[in-house]
Amino acid sequence: MNHNAFLSAPPRRMRRVVLVSLAILGVASAVFVVRRPLMMSAPMCMAGRWHGCFDTFNGVVLMTLVALPLAALVVWALALRRRAAGVTSAWRMSLAEVGMVHGTVPFLWLTMMPGAGAGTAPRRVSLVPLRDLVTMGPGGIVGNLLIFAALGCFAPMRFAALASVPRILVLGAGCSILVETAQYVLWLDRVSSVDDVLVNAAGAVLAALASRRWWRTRAEAPSDRPRPGPAPAG
Repeated sequence: MNHNAFLSAPPRRMRRVVLVSLAILGVASAVFVVRRPLMMSAPMCMAGRWHGCFDTFNGVVLMTLVALPLAALVVWALALRRRAAGVTSAWRMSLAEVGMVHGTVPFLWLTMMPGAGAGTAPRRVSLVPLRDLVTMGPGGIVGNLLIFAALGCFAPMRFAALASVPRILVLGAGCSILVETAQYVLWLDRVSSVDDVLVNAAGAVLAALASRRWWRTRAEAPSDRPRPGPAPAG
């Protein structure tokens, strides 16, 4: 029975190939869908110009996609270094660290972009829950869900202390409160809204639930280094 189960179970290498293929297909599909808006910012980004590239939504998304191979290279280098040091789950830890940074920083950059009336328009605060959801629209809701999605997905995989849905909820809400406060203090002509905090935290929780299969195993075995054997007596 064990032999038959071994034959029926797909090899681990095949699973990785399938997952990588699906990821590449997903990225390629996303690029195909948004290719025209991204190409509008491509000349500015390729020329290294700040205006028209790093201060626009299309430019930031384009540079995020262009940096994907570099992010993959960093994951590979970190994993090899950890494996050489005898660290278990080297690939998972490396992917989690790079994923948190690469998947969160671009969205934070977009949320901190100043509006047209930055420094002159009155500061706006919305403290009534669920009032701004109607004005957000589908695009705004999806965007807010994605801001801390990478953090919610990878943080419990990297840090065993965060391997809990309530803790990810607190983490997402806390980070969102910091962002909303910074938008208000820096006078960026953006609305500091309670609904943004709620949707951002919900995005982090949903992403954590999606990756729960991987960080639950880490929570059960939080030690990342092999434990030394007992010293011989005498």
